[in-house]
Amino acid sequence: MAGHEAHHHHLGAHETSFWPFPVGMGILLTPIALVTYFAWQMHMAGLILGTVGILLIIFGLIGWSNEFFTKGHEEGFGGMAIAMFIATEVIIFGTMFAAFWAARINKADVWKTWVPEINFVIPAILTLILWTSSFSILFAEKAMEHANRGKSAFLLLLTIGLGIAFTVIHVQEWMHLWHAGFTLSSNMYGTGFYALTGIHTSHVIVGLIAQLYVLWLVLSNKMTQHKTTLFKAVSLYWHFVDLMWLLVASTAYIIGGLV
Repeated sequence: MAGHEAHHHHLGAHETSFWPFPVGMGILLTPIALVTYFAWQMHMAGLILGTVGILLIIFGLIGWSNEFFTKGHEEGFGGMAIAMFIATEVIIFGTMFAAFWAARINKADVWKTWVPEINFVIPAILTLILWTSSFSILFAEKAMEHANRGKSAFLLLLTIGLGIAFTVIHVQEWMHLWHAGFTLSSNMYGTGFYALTGIHTSHVIVGLIAQLYVLWLVLSNKMTQHKTTLFKAVSLYWHFVDLMWLLVASTAYIIGGLV
């Protein structure tokens, strides 16, 4: 009976968790902020609402995860959850690809006049960086599963460093192209190029933030070899980002840039 009551109390603690509330409020404020900024042209109010929304989401997710690592236990649904999340991401990228390819076909007669001088060595280097990071985070995850905390932290730091290098090099490439006159509004190719590479880089940044949090969990001894669902989810997300880069690069650079 005592065990049953303890189990019931344990479930009740999760049912009354505070942390979903700030996450939900942050998600609610995000579209309101976008409408306020772009549709109602209330820029300052939109920026404030957007900042508050993002902070609420971050604050809520950190608290929610910390609650799990201090009180919770593995439920076994992590793999299914991240798979469903990635499925929604595929839809987002698929829409972008479809729009780009449609523009490439419909404007084939003038497309070559829009293509700037592109250094194809850059996307090759970026591809090498991301694919190397896929291996490093995979081995970091496996090291954590074998309770090798030091090795896991080192490989995770390496992955984060590679992700930062990817972002910095990519932004420098954007700046070079932008200063050369190839901007977001210069033509349909420019719009598609920056939209595709920009949305992908935003996913890289999200992945880096998630990895930093996992690194903190590893170094603070909160994550154990028996609680690695979050690590696996972040690793799987990073593999998705790396794989998606092949499609983004081949579309933005090869299909778009070779005429």
